[in-house]
Amino acid sequence: MLGAVDSARVSPVFVGRGGELTALTDALARAATGEPQTVVVAGEAGVGKTRLLEEFLTAARAAGAVTAVGGCVEIGADGLPFAPVSTVLRLLHRRLGDELTAAAAGQEGELARLLPELGETTREWHDEDGRARLFELTARLLESLSRERTLLLAVEDLHWADRSTRELLAYLFRSLDRARLVIVATYRSDDIHRRHPLRPFLAELDRLRTVRRIELPRLSREEVRAQMAGIQGVEVPERDLVERVFERSEGNPFFVEELTVSGTACGISESLRDLLLVRVEALPETAQQVVRTAAEGGSAVEHALLAAVARLPEDELIEALRAAVGANVLAPTQDGDGYRFRHALVREAVSEDLLPGERVGLNRRYAQALETDPSLVRADERAARLASHWCAAHDVAKALPAVLDAAVAARRRYAYAEQLRLLDRALKLWEEADPAVRRSLPAFEHTEAYPACGCDDETLRHLDLLADTVTAAQLSGERKRALAVVKRALRVLDEDREPLRAAWFWTQRSKLAQSTGQSDGWKELERARELVRGLPPSPVHAEVLAFAAAWGAVHDTGPETFTTAQRAVELASLVGAGSIELHARLTLGSLRVFSGDVDAGLAEMAEVVRCVVERGEVGVMGRCHVNLASALEGAGRSEEAVEVAEEGLRVAHRFGLQDTRAWLRGNMAESLVALGRWEEADAALAATRRPASGARPRGSAAIKSAHLALRRGDTDLAARELAEAWKHHGTHDPQPQYTIPLARLELEIAAARGRPLEARRVLGEALDRGFPLSTERYAWPLLYSALSAEADARGLPAAEPGRDEVLERIHEAARRLPRLVPVWAAYGLLVDAELPRARGRNDPDRWAEAVAAFEELPRPFRLAQARLRWAEALLDAGGNRDRAAGLLERAHATAVRLEALPLRESIERLAGRARIALGAGRTAGCAAPPADPVESFGLTPRERDVLSLVAAGHSNRRIAEELFISPKTASVHVSNILAKLGVSGRGEAAAMAHRLRLVEPPAPVGEDGRAAVA
Repeated sequence: MLGAVDSARVSPVFVGRGGELTALTDALARAATGEPQTVVVAGEAGVGKTRLLEEFLTAARAAGAVTAVGGCVEIGADGLPFAPVSTVLRLLHRRLGDELTAAAAGQEGELARLLPELGETTREWHDEDGRARLFELTARLLESLSRERTLLLAVEDLHWADRSTRELLAYLFRSLDRARLVIVATYRSDDIHRRHPLRPFLAELDRLRTVRRIELPRLSREEVRAQMAGIQGVEVPERDLVERVFERSEGNPFFVEELTVSGTACGISESLRDLLLVRVEALPETAQQVVRTAAEGGSAVEHALLAAVARLPEDELIEALRAAVGANVLAPTQDGDGYRFRHALVREAVSEDLLPGERVGLNRRYAQALETDPSLVRADERAARLASHWCAAHDVAKALPAVLDAAVAARRRYAYAEQLRLLDRALKLWEEADPAVRRSLPAFEHTEAYPACGCDDETLRHLDLLADTVTAAQLSGERKRALAVVKRALRVLDEDREPLRAAWFWTQRSKLAQSTGQSDGWKELERARELVRGLPPSPVHAEVLAFAAAWGAVHDTGPETFTTAQRAVELASLVGAGSIELHARLTLGSLRVFSGDVDAGLAEMAEVVRCVVERGEVGVMGRCHVNLASALEGAGRSEEAVEVAEEGLRVAHRFGLQDTRAWLRGNMAESLVALGRWEEADAALAATRRPASGARPRGSAAIKSAHLALRRGDTDLAARELAEAWKHHGTHDPQPQYTIPLARLELEIAAARGRPLEARRVLGEALDRGFPLSTERYAWPLLYSALSAEADARGLPAAEPGRDEVLERIHEAARRLPRLVPVWAAYGLLVDAELPRARGRNDPDRWAEAVAAFEELPRPFRLAQARLRWAEALLDAGGNRDRAAGLLERAHATAVRLEALPLRESIERLAGRARIALGAGRTAGCAAPPADPVESFGLTPRERDVLSLVAAGHSNRRIAEELFISPKTASVHVSNILAKLGVSGRGEAAAMAHRLRLVEPPAPVGEDGRAAVA
């Protein structure tokens, strides 16, 4: 409690912290305007963090703010999660009452995990999304409560915070946008060693612009003098005493106080512990014993619990407590129901001064008191505190079940990191416990797929404990730890006797092999399938098949995958595994879409989405809108895909599904790019790439951002995004949904840089890998890009050898790809038209068909490309000039609107070559097409002649011979050309010359090998 202090003992004068207090009050003022503020106050033990906070709280309350303070407790490291947050919410509930209850309406069951006063908790969700939803609801609750007032929430002693508390605070710091809210957190900077778990948390805060950090320094000599004057009640303290106290305390305010109160700075042991124990040792013996008892009760101890453990008559206990409080050793807690040490350093010193047997005995008495009367502490803290005391009492028989109970309590609050820590402790205790203790343990609670254990078999109980540990490690992000436990379980497991358990562990191993980058997980999954083959229906069997179907859907879709998905749905329905059934149905629906039964597949997926939202199946919710939006986009129904993604974002926001939101925004960006809404796509991609997102969503966002960069003409940015995408997707799990777009990106970048052979190599590798079913949406654009690169490189000598073989491979791949939906059919026509162009025989009729197909689809960029090529084909064939002009006009308008610079320049160059004006298609600020495309680069007629010979592959000496100039002059001309074109070598110059038609293309060659006559 930050309560009243004894002015005879503590300085009534607030010394040396004026600047820091001003910074805090400034934060309060900014928060009052609706801009949430976070301030982290650091300083060594005793430097005055709590006193600064006291002064700030007083000023905030005077300004009308509602304040609440929660302290982290050392037991947090052993499994008391969210302790300071729960305390803060409990205090807000007391002060705001019905208003808080109203703000939590509809979500009481979830928020009760942090504030039990709201009622019973709702169903648990054993997945990452459960905790994310809890975090989101907490943020929304605080935003709601701060609409009408400013809230000041303080969390002390962050160095003791459990991981779940740190992660919740980090989430609040990142996600609170509009709230009249100040969060202040304090921590001991001298406790933060190199491997302290708070260090990465602080590093993350440093990256947030909304967080301000304040470091409290020690007091100067003059400030020490002022503090001593306040303590002693004099104007000027004795000079020599000030010097001695300053020298001994080194400006630490707490030590200044202790030395001043002792009456002398001399004669005190140099030991810090002795200095801290001076006040305690001056107490009556009974008071000293009560203080020692309180030290083992934690950072704060309830009065009733302390009375039960101290075993003193009520009058003696009260007298002892009065003495300890009067000496400023103890202070009442904030809720007035117990006591805390006025300074944590004193508690640490008292605890360390206990004899080993004394400490064990006190912890046993605490544990026995809690077992006898559970009401002595709050229900949400009881399990963790009981486990802590039994462990400190070294009673394995009592500690093991208590630790397991605490692990269950942590799991129900989605505090998976603390659950894992407790389960790790339980595994150690398991080795020390007697077999009878192990067999007497209650049955474990598991996910719906894990086989239930209804017996007291010691080995099965051990496997159950390992299974719980695997799940907790996965949910807390400790995947390597989870994999290690899985391997341990498989070593001790008899697969012949327990095939279902073995299958469950092999399935987890498959998932973990993928997520840790060790393999694609198929070998492990195959082992799980072998183990369940021929067994009676079970949730394990259903999960194995559901996961196998999901694996196949993103790796190698085929008839077997479809059959597996159907069987998973049937099995899950038969055994009542609801979540598994929904997962399998979602996979089955997507498989139907890409097998050609589009409407039925989409309807099935939409029905799953409806069921998931209606039932609140959060474990499936993370997939449903994401997959449906993706399937709609793959089928070319981009507007519907955006609508589904928007609805999914609303659902994900309501349930706090952070990673799901990242996936949805990424999918939405893909659809927005297709629809030509590029600025909206930029915003969606920026949101996808926030630090809270997972690696896969960020990798997908990089792919989409790279495609946009290429369409805008920023090849360097596209290359950087490609490298970023590879970093996130890696090579251990080559899923076609990533590898094909990555190949297309690499190919397009190579082509844009004038490296046709590199583009050809990338294509060859992609064709070697092949295009499994359901990858048409990625394969068609890749083939089109490859053909465009080959067509643009036509005439480049280095690219001529092998061209026919490449074009034939592309033609064969296109022939095998289905065209079951309009968008695939349109891409097929695009490829059909581009293939003759790459062979030097541009066909206007083919381009007319492609344009007609894309005019029926919301694909403005592709439509503009097709119109450009149709116009080009018409002009090359001497066809309808007016039609060509109209096509260029419309394509140009689209390119200008989209700011698709390379497309726009290609249109303007073709129009310039054909002497076609684009007046109606130009917008204000757009340059007119040049009369000759060569003029846009400032090439002289002689340089144009030299460029023609460079494009033909001639050396400087050969150029000199052809033009009757010296080789040196030819070299100078080539250097000037490279500079004007902005390329780095002759090959890039040649490729650009052919692609942009800066030189006359070679005459088409007839079947007899002679130049065709125009």
